[in-house]
Amino acid sequence: MGRAARARQAAATAGEPVSFLTEPVGPAFATREAALDAYTGRVEDTRPGRATPAVEDRYCEITCTVLSDSPKPVAVRPTFADGRRWPAPPERAVRTAWRLLISYWRPESAAPVLDTPQARRARRRAAAAELAPEALRAMASQPLRPIEPQRPLDIGLFERRLPEAPHIVVPDE
Repeated sequence: MGRAARARQAAATAGEPVSFLTEPVGPAFATREAALDAYTGRVEDTRPGRATPAVEDRYCEITCTVLSDSPKPVAVRPTFADGRRWPAPPERAVRTAWRLLISYWRPESAAPVLDTPQARRARRRAAAAELAPEALRAMASQPLRPIEPQRPLDIGLFERRLPEAPHIVVPDE
């Protein structure tokens, strides 16, 4: 529909409120170079002789992600043995892949309907111990939704309101 740098511009273009999203799309690549070759001209490529998109066209980026079937990393303690600080790395390392991330403004009417509760609310319920692991994973993978609309920041970090006159903001050191 158009280009917009700010939410207000995107909302005016879409004719409704919008939200900014960054989502992984496309296949996973084993190396960064393979991903850069697949998306030539769409992502910033610092290799010599490669085309880089204009500043306004940089809405795509290549990122490294951990694959879901990869073993979970385990915390290790320093060993300080035989002149080495860390133990030998595990046999099966974490598997990673390179994916394309695309950032865009999506109209809120096009947002998916989320019918499951958020994990932060579901875990506080009495029946939280009975939830299946698959249900918890599905809840945890959802984007966070605000509990209430965020209020604008009207005072700075080192300022406070006077108790006797809340309309006055004074520096606080």
